[in-house]
Amino acid sequence: MTTASKTILLTGSAGFIGSHLTERLLADGHTVIGVDNYISGQPANTALFADHPNFRFIRADVSEGIPYKAGAFGGQTLDHVLHFASPASPPHYQQFPIETLMVGAQGTQHALELAHAHGAPLLLASTSEVYGDPQVHPQPESYWGHVNPNGLRSCYDEAKRYAEAITFAYHRHHGVDTRVIRIFNTYGPRMRPDDGRVVTNLIGQALAGGPLTVYGDGQQTRSFQYVTDLVDGIVALMDLPEAAAVHDPVNLGNPDEYTILQFAQVIRELIDPGLAIIHEPLPADDPRQRKPDITRARALLGWVPTVDLHTGLRRTVEEFRRQAAVPATLPQQMPVAAE
Repeated sequence: MTTASKTILLTGSAGFIGSHLTERLLADGHTVIGVDNYISGQPANTALFADHPNFRFIRADVSEGIPYKAGAFGGQTLDHVLHFASPASPPHYQQFPIETLMVGAQGTQHALELAHAHGAPLLLASTSEVYGDPQVHPQPESYWGHVNPNGLRSCYDEAKRYAEAITFAYHRHHGVDTRVIRIFNTYGPRMRPDDGRVVTNLIGQALAGGPLTVYGDGQQTRSFQYVTDLVDGIVALMDLPEAAAVHDPVNLGNPDEYTILQFAQVIRELIDPGLAIIHEPLPADDPRQRKPDITRARALLGWVPTVDLHTGLRRTVEEFRRQAAVPATLPQQMPVAAE
């Protein structure tokens, strides 16, 4: 637990990662101002913290502005701004391509302006997708990437690349204390069942009795980290004092690499070994390899992932089963905060 309570504004607080980060920050004794417009976040994730005395929520589209002013919640100046707002799964960002680009552009600038006004550090959630379909393996932060700038995935890839560019511009030109993480494939409880990513697709198919769909020959690779490992890395980077901070991007991911076919076989063994595996055509611009080089995170933060794949998947599958057993109810929405 950290020694000093801070006031932290978190965009994308109702998302999968945002909700776990909110939970951790509140447990550490901080005040969290969550901001989300529910384009991909879930009201149920906001409702988890509705009764917590240190949680406040603002429903807003950060692309249009962040309606927070010191004085809105007891006169608190922000100690940190964490920018996590964005659709992150291919079906969601392909459904909302313009909104995805705007939250990476205007949304990031609004978060940077807010951090600058409060003299607060800004931590940007970037992504391994900035590496595109990599020609370097594993991917170190020094790799510039191999990205299609106008393909189906470009709205997300280029939004994040621009977000990094404007973040570094604010650091160099305005002196904002910025930190950037590049998140590799992350999974765990509270993922949207319809998010269209490989973890949720395969778990959902397996729980429904299969078959499991693998795209292409299944030899493309991914590295899967459990969400609490990611949160540990985020908090460690956030807590670095400015004098010790490294402003270059930091990869946060699990370097254990699996082919998608191997991953499908793990899911099958966990849920039903008798399920069939079928193959469908590979989507456009699907990266063939993905594995983080975490040398910088290890040296800078003393961070390494600790949750192995089988343990993390068992927890995730248990949560999916629990959700399936509970009838869907509409959670009570928290009121929108005034400025």
